[in-house]
Amino acid sequence: MSATQPFRVVVADSIALDGLAPLRDDPRFTLDVRARLSPDELADALVDADAVLVRSATRITRASLARANRLKAIGRAGVGVDTIDVDAATERGIPVLTAPAGNTTSAAELTMALLLSLVRRVAAADRSMHAGEWERGRFAGVELHGKVLGLVGAGRIGGEVAIRARAFGMRVLVHDPFLNAERALALGVESVSLDDVIERVDVLSVHVPLTEQTEGLIDAAAIARMKPGAIILNVARGGIVNEDALVEALQSGQLRGAALDVFAQEPLPAEHVLRTMSNVVLTPHLGASTVEAQQNVALEIADAVRSALLEGDLSRAVNAPVVGGEDMRRLRPLLPLARSLGRLAMALADGPLAHVEVRYAGRLPGGLRMIAASAVSGALSTALDEDGVNLVNALPLATSRGISVDQVRLDPTAAFPESIEVRVRTDTGSHRTGGALLGDSYERILQVDDFRVDMPSHGALLVLRNRDVPGVIGRVGTLLGAAGVNIAGYHQSRLAAGGDALAVIAVDAAPDARTLSALRGLDEVSEARFVAL
Repeated sequence: MSATQPFRVVVADSIALDGLAPLRDDPRFTLDVRARLSPDELADALVDADAVLVRSATRITRASLARANRLKAIGRAGVGVDTIDVDAATERGIPVLTAPAGNTTSAAELTMALLLSLVRRVAAADRSMHAGEWERGRFAGVELHGKVLGLVGAGRIGGEVAIRARAFGMRVLVHDPFLNAERALALGVESVSLDDVIERVDVLSVHVPLTEQTEGLIDAAAIARMKPGAIILNVARGGIVNEDALVEALQSGQLRGAALDVFAQEPLPAEHVLRTMSNVVLTPHLGASTVEAQQNVALEIADAVRSALLEGDLSRAVNAPVVGGEDMRRLRPLLPLARSLGRLAMALADGPLAHVEVRYAGRLPGGLRMIAASAVSGALSTALDEDGVNLVNALPLATSRGISVDQVRLDPTAAFPESIEVRVRTDTGSHRTGGALLGDSYERILQVDDFRVDMPSHGALLVLRNRDVPGVIGRVGTLLGAAGVNIAGYHQSRLAAGGDALAVIAVDAAPDARTLSALRGLDEVSEARFVAL
């Protein structure tokens, strides 16, 4: 993209335009609003788009992305990504960004609304009243006070549900492997096993994403172990609760009732048996359907896309290593250094890449995975001769090609508080490169194999292996000068006088094949390689 050409962002769904102010009011972006596109129209719209924003109505498929060679971000105004082919996006190096916080309050409030409607028979009583009836005896309910609520998942929404449930006098049990003791204490909940949640609660509510691990999590066997007369809520994702098993338990009386906002198939088919059941409350996926939530998720995803395109901030991507906030600001200068080290190490190697080891010694323990992804992206871009390898797809691409990656965390040293070492191994040997961050943002390459160097981590570099004899630097300089290659910096390193030496030469332009061949033809030079960082 040229300096004057704005990023083109396709808005392919009904998203609150006022919430897109971070993009709409920035001249570096232009919004192309195209809601209700057919699959073919969407594919056409993405051909020259830099980003696309969607909600749940628009599906981003592999076919949608086939010609989207400029696409740099997919923004989902919400939290679920089941309508986006994340694998296809990852393969193409496209981050999939979400807005997980914007609908938290709305989803939590809907959960409580559905629960209250169910236990107090509000929906059924309302239908009766609209029919002209007055039958108080039919609609006796139960109180929430003193009942046990079980939450499967206590993230943003689950945590807010817990707070509201406790305000009604409920006891709350939670199964969430990521819930620490401090957070559980703050929420006033008891952290237990999944079996305990299933077997001990009066009300079961799920608040987890739909994944291979959670699909069908609440199945017939789980429901059979629940208390007779228990209630199930699902305001998360359809498919987590097995609907066939749920219907059978509701019909048999094993369950008192259920309240559902999400379904395995949406829209829920008109003839679905759930629509005929009096002990079920149904809503059409309204978790984020409030004015405030729509404004919030639009604002959140607009900010996420803006940060990703302008700053490379992928902290809200579901398919990239995640570091956010102040840590991301401190980590950012290390990422190009890591990529350059990976690219340089692989440029020195021969044969197919088999293994990468990334060692990070620094003060950001959460940054190792992102640093490793950046280093691997550099190595793969050299090994595969592809520019489309980035933080998003580097580690999955390595795995798919059978390239193992080790990530090693080391303590920082007094000399270099932030340093990285990259080791690559091929069928013919191994190479290592190392560098450090000097100050807050001054990156330097400090090691090539066993040699100590001091060179910039960007630009065009010539790397020579030569004998440490008088005159070699002059002969190399003369040859490059005759070829019209200007030297910006020359660093010569040796292990011992008169032995093997290594030269790292910063040049203003890439030497042609004839010049590289001439360098290799010098008696003192055993190897000459060029790499653009």
